[in-house]
Amino acid sequence: GGREMAGYSKLLAVADLTSLFATYTSNKNRLKFAILTELNHPSAVENANTTPSKEEYDSKHLIGEKIPTLQLACLDASVALSPLLERFRTVILTSTTLSPIQFYPKLLSFEPRIIRSFEMSSFQPCVCPMVISRGSDQLVMSTKYADRAQLSVVRNYGSMLVELCSVIPDGVVAYFTSYSYMESLIQEWDAMGIMRELTKSKIVFIETLGDLERTTVTLDNFRLACDKGRGGVFFAIARGKVSESIAFDSHYGRAAIMFGLPFAYTLSNVLRARVEYGKVHLKIREQDYLSFDAVRQTSKCLANTLRSKMTDYSILILADARFNLNDKKSKLPSWILQFLPDHQLNLSTENATSIITNFLRHMGQPVAQGALRNILLTNDDLKFITGQSQTSATLKTKPDAAALSSATMPEGAVSSSSLPSVPEKVVSSV
Repeated sequence: GGREMAGYSKLLAVADLTSLFATYTSNKNRLKFAILTELNHPSAVENANTTPSKEEYDSKHLIGEKIPTLQLACLDASVALSPLLERFRTVILTSTTLSPIQFYPKLLSFEPRIIRSFEMSSFQPCVCPMVISRGSDQLVMSTKYADRAQLSVVRNYGSMLVELCSVIPDGVVAYFTSYSYMESLIQEWDAMGIMRELTKSKIVFIETLGDLERTTVTLDNFRLACDKGRGGVFFAIARGKVSESIAFDSHYGRAAIMFGLPFAYTLSNVLRARVEYGKVHLKIREQDYLSFDAVRQTSKCLANTLRSKMTDYSILILADARFNLNDKKSKLPSWILQFLPDHQLNLSTENATSIITNFLRHMGQPVAQGALRNILLTNDDLKFITGQSQTSATLKTKPDAAALSSATMPEGAVSSSSLPSVPEKVVSSV
């Protein structure tokens, strides 16, 4: 029964680990997996797929609570994708966070036939990204390990959050690089009276480390506060469960604030093994991989606040001076970069507040029907598309027609009859 098996839970875990190791260490994949030990906080063991951040390891209050964990680590991401590429002739990969898009073919070990990064087609600028790198006193703000504990940085981050929440309506999501850093900021802000000022404009909700049930209740209350018009600010963790799975669309996410660059902990045994594998087998430099991973996590967090370009809009705030650097900024998705002009870089809190006020005033205006008609399909367009689909289906049923005729294909497309009999891979970032 269940009670009898409960006594063997640890033995079953060992059996599962060894079974996985035997399954995925064949001759083909023997270099792509490794058995590693890692010192993890107990909550991290529950979510082994999440790479912990540097601060989760360095936080003094967690020393003594870390437990050694034996795990099977996949070092090559192409293992998951290769069966698809072998089985299907055409594979299309698309996501809003495939950025930089040129990095993925190397990371996933395939040669794409087509690679495209698309900007957002919109009748109005529904996204307002910006980089805030200076506080009210014009001092630089950054979460670099050497700077984050400085009193001026802590105070400026807190003052920035208070000012932004006073002008942005409804819900705001604030992402921090780690739980321990968020906790230290909250303690400092509370001592400075910043938390008290923040609650005058919004109710504060905080993601709980390792407690999914409590976090779910917190999310429900956050949505309720936004629905009732009181507004709320939700403190979440980059790489945490909320950032991985929860959408803050519509009025729940009128703004997303990223406090710093969420770099992974570089001394993690799993990360070190993956970086070493990338350097030796994929020719990926360590710094390139770490920057790619940090900006990818940032993009995932920011994308959670926008689900419809027709009725939704959001302010995306990158609060770290390092986002002004080209090697970080250029890795952001095209749909963010197209709305990020130079005058929205290296802003102070006052400049950012002025831009946000103008953006919200513009988004509050009635929709321009003429501009809306330019991006919507008319009845004639729908009839044309439907007719083309029917023509395509007819051609595909004829034994002597191997592909669509060029007249029925979009400009720039290639007839499948002209392609070699090898899988075609298409990568796109929207």
